[in-house]
Amino acid sequence: MSRRIPNRRPAKRPAHALLFAALGDETRLALVARLSSGEPHSIAQLTAGSRLTRQAITKHLRVLQKVSMVHSVRSGRESLFQLNPEPLREMNQYLDFVSRQWDHALARLKAFVEE
Repeated sequence: MSRRIPNRRPAKRPAHALLFAALGDETRLALVARLSSGEPHSIAQLTAGSRLTRQAITKHLRVLQKVSMVHSVRSGRESLFQLNPEPLREMNQYLDFVSRQWDHALARLKAFVEE
C-alpha cells in the first residue's frame, strides 16, 4: 500500500540567498561592477570587450533584474540598464549581522577555552 504525499510547494528561498545566487556567476558579477559607475549602459556597451553575445548578456541581465539589482529604461530603440544599489546595501547589512554573530560566538568560545 503506497502512501500519498501531499503536493508541497518548494520552500521560498530567502531574498539574500537569491541575491548571493545571482552574484555567484562571474559574468553577472562583472556586469554589476561595470554598472556600478552609476551611468546607464546599453547592451551594446555591456557587450563591448566581451566574448559574450548580446543574447548572453541579456540573459544575465534578466537574472539581475529578477532580484532587483538592475533595472532598465527605454531610450529610443534600446534599453539602458542601471544598477540598483539597494540590494547590495541590504546584503552588506546582512553580512554585518552574520559577522557580529560570529564575533560573539568566537568570543564565547575563547572565554570557555581560557577558563
